[in-house]
Amino acid sequence: MESQPLLSTPSKFPSWTLLLAVCSVGIGGTFQYGYNVSIINAPTQHIHKFLNETWASRYHVELDPDLLTFLWSVIASVFSLGGLCGALIGGSMAIQLGRKGALLMNNVIAILAAILMGVSFPAGLFELLIVGRFLIGINSGVGLCVQPLYLGEVAPKHLRGGMAMGSSIFLTGGILMGQIIGLREILGAEAYWPLLLSSSCVPAFAQLLFLPWFPESPRYLLIDRGDELSCAQALRRFHGSSRFQREMEDIQRECFALDGEKPKKPWQLFTDRAVRWQLVTVIVMTMGQQLSGINAIYFYATYIFKQAGISTEKIPYVTLGTGACECLTALTCGFLIDRVGRRYLLLGGYLLMTLWSIVLTFSLTYQELYSWAPYVSMASIFAFILSFGLGPGGITNTLTAEIFVQSSRPAACTIGGTVSWISFFTVGMLFPFIVKGLKQYCFVVFLLECSLVAAFIFLVIPETKNKSFLEIKKEFHKLNFGGKSKEKETELNERSQLHDEY
Repeated sequence: MESQPLLSTPSKFPSWTLLLAVCSVGIGGTFQYGYNVSIINAPTQHIHKFLNETWASRYHVELDPDLLTFLWSVIASVFSLGGLCGALIGGSMAIQLGRKGALLMNNVIAILAAILMGVSFPAGLFELLIVGRFLIGINSGVGLCVQPLYLGEVAPKHLRGGMAMGSSIFLTGGILMGQIIGLREILGAEAYWPLLLSSSCVPAFAQLLFLPWFPESPRYLLIDRGDELSCAQALRRFHGSSRFQREMEDIQRECFALDGEKPKKPWQLFTDRAVRWQLVTVIVMTMGQQLSGINAIYFYATYIFKQAGISTEKIPYVTLGTGACECLTALTCGFLIDRVGRRYLLLGGYLLMTLWSIVLTFSLTYQELYSWAPYVSMASIFAFILSFGLGPGGITNTLTAEIFVQSSRPAACTIGGTVSWISFFTVGMLFPFIVKGLKQYCFVVFLLECSLVAAFIFLVIPETKNKSFLEIKKEFHKLNFGGKSKEKETELNERSQLHDEY
């Protein structure tokens, strides 16, 4: 009987190749989303002026204020519509072109969008600005869908959480960078706003330059393409010659368990009992992230900073603190996620957000009565952002990529992205009316929502830390099949044993 080769102990840190691959994927992926959400705030007044002047020169009449508000709303919200379209096609692109190929092709859309937004002012065509915002929305939607797929598939299971957190780290980094570039001392001045909006081409060119040097997702190569040689070569690049065998066996085990199952379409998941609770988890967690009250926090931030005595001119610089706070918590979560676990961070994040919603409700109620109340509100804002970043802000997308096997993962990311963009658009449309009607008591709605999501996490979601995709699938079988879970689990175990013997 031949002795089995000893597998080396897994490294506590990713290889340089893996780390640089995460950076190459992130700069043109979720960074674009955060950056383009952020930079549109700085030139608001300049774009209003551009719309007025363009309309007057074209039609020789003043632009009606209501029509101006409508055009600005279209420019701002068409990004969400583009994001929804990007989410709908992202899964298919990841299957047809590969994870890496989809991200590279996505940069063409970003460059075209940047050109259109950049020439809109000299051409005197605000329509180009609308089309450009729509296209950069598509780019962001595809990036938000495909990047978590790639990161979740290239990372070893004991580092998967930290590597997948790259999505959140680059997203918050994009928001912070957009806030910095949008300062009037840099590109926030009136003369530079077209350059500010077209600067989104820089991350796209950076990804086109660096990403081709890194391999495709090994799981995609073996399970979807059946290319075992390329898979082994990719794993050697990512993990080194001494450690790649462990990952190769894990991928082969999943490939054997799937037994040639083809990638599923999004609508097929809704009728598949084997992924019922995984799908419910994705929908609840994605909606919970968008409806948690983080948008209300940013809405009230300017008002609270003014009440605390900060001048209007200095508020953009204080707002940088909120962006830096988000970025810092994403980095912290990246270090904690594979030590503490996803379940505890999510549960703790939502419970803390519930607490800070209660504090904010009281402090905003007594804002005008007590001199110390604005400072309590300001501290609560930063505490809420920290709680959001340590839990739902970073881990939601990571969880979506973890709880599905290869054949269902692209479709699940498409569904998660679609729900996220619809929720984002709905919040943007309804939020002003909620705040106008409930004022500070809107946080009562958010604390109830955070409490309900925390209860769902406690009752439903298993811990996925340091587990393979097949092991996570077994955890959900108990929920999906109830009394029949033992039979299904036995079947999975038999398949795994057969593969090991083979």
